[in-house]
Amino acid sequence: MDFSTDPRLDNYCVVGNPVAHSKSPQIHRAFADQFGREIAYQAIAVPIAEFAQTLSRLRQAGFKGMNITVPFKREACLLSEVLTVRARQAASVNTITFSPDNRIHGDTTDGAGLISDLRNHGIGLDGKRILILGAGGAVRGVLFDLYRQAPARLCITNRTLARAEQIRLEFSADIPLEVVPMQNLAGRTFDVIINGTSASLKGEMLSLPEGILAPEACCYDMVYDDEDTVFMRWAGVQGARYILDGLGMLVEQAAESFRIWTGLSPETRPVMQMLRRNPEA
Repeated sequence: MDFSTDPRLDNYCVVGNPVAHSKSPQIHRAFADQFGREIAYQAIAVPIAEFAQTLSRLRQAGFKGMNITVPFKREACLLSEVLTVRARQAASVNTITFSPDNRIHGDTTDGAGLISDLRNHGIGLDGKRILILGAGGAVRGVLFDLYRQAPARLCITNRTLARAEQIRLEFSADIPLEVVPMQNLAGRTFDVIINGTSASLKGEMLSLPEGILAPEACCYDMVYDDEDTVFMRWAGVQGARYILDGLGMLVEQAAESFRIWTGLSPETRPVMQMLRRNPEA
């Protein structure tokens, strides 16, 4: 595994496996352009067993920070020497800062990115009934921020119910999560449904009952594709008022990382528009 640094610039990267598809380099360079700054930002594919070694090498090479994507977010949390409350609660880190005190600072910006994108569309969560689909790392990373929005109810369902129960137990000291088997969803309604599974990218859909959406409901798919996902198409058939994919969340969570590293708050809308116009950018 090879990477290089530009000694003239602040160096950042995103690491994952796979990572070639990542839009993070384009997004962060676009943020830097807004402030007349030039940064070096690259995508680095890391072998599954070499994350800790890579982290050490990046710090020694003088990188200022890094983003982490699948499958390394949990390991990044374990290796971080200073954690934010939300990262500790999620047991997940997607943003690392190599600080002047020579310690590894870990944070997770996924939940903040999701909340910001919902706000961009005029959607608040205060008093709302929220149903989350899935029980993987994507869900774990947003629960803390979702709960801070004071929803009336925060429910989770999953094909493998034991995984949802495990998340409920892990978060039980701080977040009152309700686990609902899919067969028990009939007759209940929700204001917001968030798909935290990757099933819709595979053309698969969880078996949700008819009539589960409240009036003016929002359906949010945390993944994104060039075309509407199967979850988004289902939401359209069910009459959801708001149907959103995860591109806005991707850009907003990147903006939060950029703020952590630089103290600067970039404009996200033009970057989203750029990616919508040119998905291959």
